[in-house]
Amino acid sequence: MDLEARKISFVQEFLRLENEEIVNQLEKLLHEQKVQLLDLEMKPMNLDQFNNEIDQSVNDAAQSRIISSKDLKSRIQKWD
Repeated sequence: MDLEARKISFVQEFLRLENEEIVNQLEKLLHEQKVQLLDLEMKPMNLDQFNNEIDQSVNDAAQSRIISSKDLKSRIQKWD
């Protein structure tokens, strides 16, 4: 059974659940596993990368390639 078929089967079984405690445990497990996966994928940047990011940010600000948080919030509100 491929991954897509397994996910469909799991969702079907999940939808048949009537026990709230099992649903809570599955939600908790899913959250914990997603956090662990994210932790594995995230790698800290080295000092050179960090300094380059800062230099780029300062350069962007000097070249007016920035947007204020107020303007950004206004744009986001228009997305709906």
